[in-house]
Amino acid sequence: MKKIVISLGGSVLVPSLESNNISRYVSVLKKIAEKCRIFVVVGGGGEARRYIQVARGLGAGEATADELGILVTRLNARLLIAGLEDAAYPRVAENYTEAREFAETGKIVVMGGITPAQTTDAVSAVLAESIGADLLINATSIDGIYSADPKKDVDAVRYEHLTPQELLDIITRSRLDAGANIVLDIVAGKVIERSGIPLLVLDGRDPENLYRAIVEGACTGTVVSEESFTPLTA
Repeated sequence: MKKIVISLGGSVLVPSLESNNISRYVSVLKKIAEKCRIFVVVGGGGEARRYIQVARGLGAGEATADELGILVTRLNARLLIAGLEDAAYPRVAENYTEAREFAETGKIVVMGGITPAQTTDAVSAVLAESIGADLLINATSIDGIYSADPKKDVDAVRYEHLTPQELLDIITRSRLDAGANIVLDIVAGKVIERSGIPLLVLDGRDPENLYRAIVEGACTGTVVSEESFTPLTA
């Protein structure tokens, strides 16, 4: 089976505990798991940023802020596992070795953050390289990679295709502060470049976009690949 790593933004999966998209993602991920081997890396989203803001207000350093962010990503991952029930391995993978071991069961593997100063997008990229994934998907709150933040700049242009080097040129000045809210960080970009694994950045606010991209081959978003790329189909 094809192996796919999905970087699932916390702001997409759990915009708030009271209003979350876990049930919607559960149904879609279960359908995709019938076609492909899935690894999901869950971000911290707004909840993580709120914890980080409070920690900074208390005078905590960036290392402490990072540790809090990692804990929140793992809480979000645990919620997703609870929703997936028997379709997922029952524990949150806390490193790449565990992710590979858990995958041997044939179940969906879910993990959060791992290392301070490393975003879950970077974790996803390293995981994809580690398992030899066929595709890396970044499910975020916008419909691709833009020349500027489309939420702030009405003239921002969405790219349909980028090479890994072009992606690096866009993100090279991004900061790595704890809780940074950027499309991808430079670590993720460099791992994508060296691994050669195609990346698809799409709008994750509608979980069906994942199904359409992976199973139906309907690509909407930004493809990052050295060559022309067609999304995986059943």
